[in-house]
Amino acid sequence: MGASLGNGNKFVSEINVTPFVDVMLVLLIIFMVATPMMSQGLDVDLPQTKQAASLPAENDNMTLTVRRDGKIFLDEYSIDNIEDLEGYLRTLVKEKNKTLLLQADKSVSYGLVVEVMGHIKSAGIEKLGVVADKPESGISRATSKPK
Repeated sequence: MGASLGNGNKFVSEINVTPFVDVMLVLLIIFMVATPMMSQGLDVDLPQTKQAASLPAENDNMTLTVRRDGKIFLDEYSIDNIEDLEGYLRTLVKEKNKTLLLQADKSVSYGLVVEVMGHIKSAGIEKLGVVADKPESGISRATSKPK
């Protein structure tokens, strides 16, 4: 593996890189499999609708999630106080000219969703999409077109 005796009792210093390459390939495969599992998103039971388009694939959007228990998340970051929501939205969405996608669990009260939408409007956000599932396939996600 390291140094070995060659002809004439001379040391031959050759590094065998095959085990290193094997380990690196295994680590690469592990990370390729594990990375998509880490960015699955928050668990929300979305309402269903017939007319919906696919979610935009570009990275110039953020998702505002209202979970069943009333907790609010901007992407994966928790918003502890709803009064702080406008400041986060102005800084992270409005100033960076991103599209905001609103996804709320279907069991969340209408009043809470309207209150969140009021904070979105107060922050001056014009690009808002609403996330929903298509009825025929409970797995694929869709969104209404932003205004």
